Amino acid sequence: MPRAKGGFKTRRRRNKWLKVTKGFRGVANNVYKNAREYGERALAFAYKGRKLKKRDFRSLWITRINAAVRQYGLSYSKFIGLLNAKNIEVDRKALSELAIRNPQEFEALVKQVKD
Repeated sequence: MPRAKGGFKTRRRRNKWLKVTKGFRGVANNVYKNAREYGERALAFAYKGRKLKKRDFRSLWITRINAAVRQYGLSYSKFIGLLNAKNIEVDRKALSELAIRNPQEFEALVKQVKD
């Protein structure tokens, strides 16, 4: 019985990886062996990047909140501590957006926490 080298299923499996690497440069998108390596690596980085994005955005929100509360003589950590002491539950994303888009409301919140 002859050996099957490149039938339908093999071609379909290979084309799946070539589809993943579509748009890559050089041999990374048209040579199966290289495309598979580059594709697996790209998917691993994409997975890691989705986790890192959450971390990056949280640090951005914290930086924005810190810059906003410094105008009122507070630091970020003291502000968050006062919020927790007053049982005001607002997440950092909402605080950051409030500081940027509605500075008057943010100022009212800061004054409420300071008193």
